[in-house]
Amino acid sequence: MPIFKAKVVLEALKERSTVEELARKYEVHPNQIHHLKKEFLSNASSVFSSGESLSEEKKRFEEEKERLYAQIGQQKVEIDWLKKKLQ
Repeated sequence: MPIFKAKVVLEALKERSTVEELARKYEVHPNQIHHLKKEFLSNASSVFSSGESLSEEKKRFEEEKERLYAQIGQQKVEIDWLKKKLQ
């Protein structure tokens, strides 16, 4: 799917065809092409960013994910305890 999206966006950026023509060609809604183009352009600078900043961001996401899983586990323990108390 990412390859398809990139193909559509790159063709839209070439501006050799109208968005409506591309929408018919790729069987998507014209608004979707506009959205993909906007998203691509807003994230284009990340292509040239160093690998370190991407790995730092990935590390932050992993830490946040672990924190959230721990919180979910704690809440499950508390809910199970409360259920036993109510019985």
